[in-house]
Formats: sequence, C-alpha cells, structure tokens
Amino acid sequence: MDDSTQYTKLTTSWIESLAIEEINMEESGVINFNEHLSPEKILEESSIEFMNSLRDYFEIFITKFNELRASKDNRSSIKIFKISNTVNDFMLFRNSLKLVVARRSSDVITIGFLSNAGGLFSARLNNEIKAVNSVHEIQANVGPFGEVSWRFKGEKVKQEALAKHYLTEFIKHSAR
Repeated sequence: MDDSTQYTKLTTSWIESLAIEEINMEESGVINFNEHLSPEKILEESSIEFMNSLRDYFEIFITKFNELRASKDNRSSIKIFKISNTVNDFMLFRNSLKLVVARRSSDVITIGFLSNAGGLFSARLNNEIKAVNSVHEIQANVGPFGEVSWRFKGEKVKQEALAKHYLTEFIKHSAR
C-alpha cells in the first residue's frame, strides 16, 4: 500500500471530536484531561462504529440479494429492522426467522437466530453440521494505545466476513 492510499483510509472523527472538546473546554472552563484514556468511552464509541459498519455490510448484501431474488412472491425478500429503544441494534427477518445483532454491553455484541419453531440458536461454524442453542458473542479487546480489536473465540474478526457468514446462514435457514 502506497502512502496516498494509506492516508485516504484514515479516519478523522477522533481529531474532529478533540477540536470540539477543546472549543467546549474554552467556553465552559471545564477541563477533562483523562477522558481519552477511559476504556468505557473507547469501547462505547468502538461498539457503535462496529455495529454501524456491520449493518452497512448487511444492507449492501441484502439489497443485492433482494434485487437478484425479486419475484411476485415478496416472502422471499429479506427485511432489515432497527430494534427500538437501542442505539443501533438491528435484526433481519424472512419467513418467520430472525437474525438479531445486538450490543449486550459496550464490549460484547451478540448474534443469534430466533425461530418460531426452534427457539434460539447460533450460526454453524466451519465443520459444524448442527447449530447450537445459544448466541455467538463478539468481544472487544482494548490495546495499550486505545486500539480496539473485535474477536470471536479469541480470533480477530472482520465485519465483511462476519456479515457474509451470518447472512449465508440466515438465507439457508430461512429458505422455503
């Protein structure tokens, strides 16, 4: 990756927040020197960002699936809904199956299926034939410099791969 590509992928929201905080500090006279070191604040921001990015991937993939699958039978369409009274939890719905993606806390995101017939279950993983009656947990880990990595069973995860896997499982389980 050359330098120009590297710089275009940088996020600047943190520096924008820093500038706004400094303006507010000057206006209010209240100084907070340690807020940027708070793991709670770092995790809250990271979990919201992670969920928004994950939902974006799901929306892109669902839109394409629905376009390709379009027919007179609207039951084959996948719908995505925001879960009320939450920051950014969401669920997918098709043929009485729901895939729920929720922030259980600022450092844990849960993903699981809800079925009218079979209750709660998780997506199958590589080499698994049967789903387990539980949800999967994606957990955050804060590094020494405030960098957050999201992990499943200790392994780093990427939102795109995660969305592909869960959407594939959802489509397979909700097909009629």
